[in-house]
Amino acid sequence: MTVRPVSAAVPFGALREKGFDVLFLSHARPILEGEFSDALQELERVLGAIELPISEIIGSGGGETQFTQRLRKALAHLGWEKHIFEIGKTIDGVPRESTSHEVDHVKYGSTGVLALEVEWNNKDPFYDRDLENFKRLHAEGAISVGIIITRGRSLQESLWDAVHRFAMERSIDSMEQLTENGVTPTPKQRANILKRVQRVKDPVPLAIAWTDNFVSNKFGQATTHWDKLMHRVERGVGNPCPLLLIGLPASIIAFDAAKVEPMSEEDVVD
Repeated sequence: MTVRPVSAAVPFGALREKGFDVLFLSHARPILEGEFSDALQELERVLGAIELPISEIIGSGGGETQFTQRLRKALAHLGWEKHIFEIGKTIDGVPRESTSHEVDHVKYGSTGVLALEVEWNNKDPFYDRDLENFKRLHAEGAISVGIIITRGRSLQESLWDAVHRFAMERSIDSMEQLTENGVTPTPKQRANILKRVQRVKDPVPLAIAWTDNFVSNKFGQATTHWDKLMHRVERGVGNPCPLLLIGLPASIIAFDAAKVEPMSEEDVVD
């Protein structure tokens, strides 16, 4: 399956100017433009207003990020609410089998249904779950289009620089200062960081050693980001369900001075 970039005339022009990745697959664009134009406008307004403070990138853990919670609440406020689809089969009036499919955000229109999942920072096999779920629901006539919002390519590529900037702006050059800023590496992570910092040959500044460790542990290649999603759809995962895929850009990062909530760096959250 060949994935081609969308043309400049597609919806979400304002988002594309901000660096959002936008991809329509399997006739999703005409379906959405023709039958769900209001829903498209809602999505554009919500996504155009979101901001991701660097303090939340550093401090999120142990559950959904504050950023993800804000996005979910904004969608739910507009009627994009969680729903469990129950699909059953009956033979001569006797139920034979039943399956359920939970989707975090569902929007009902006059002619169909949209299903949306947010994959901010999960293990990348969750894409397989989402896409196969959309495929089954579409095959049963339960949804018209499946939508995934995830970390975009520019955001994934900018995370190291953003985290290092956080360390430099807060003058973090010791483990004590890391702790004062709400970051407590696990014993294993601490040992790996200090091993590079304290080695005799070519020691590494703590800000760099910590940034390397933090980004690889929390936002590594095995987590949900645009390139991993593209690998799935290029293989045809989810096909032929119409899909709208949206990648959040680096431009949403805001370098705030807020206190970081204490966390464990090992946490990978949705």
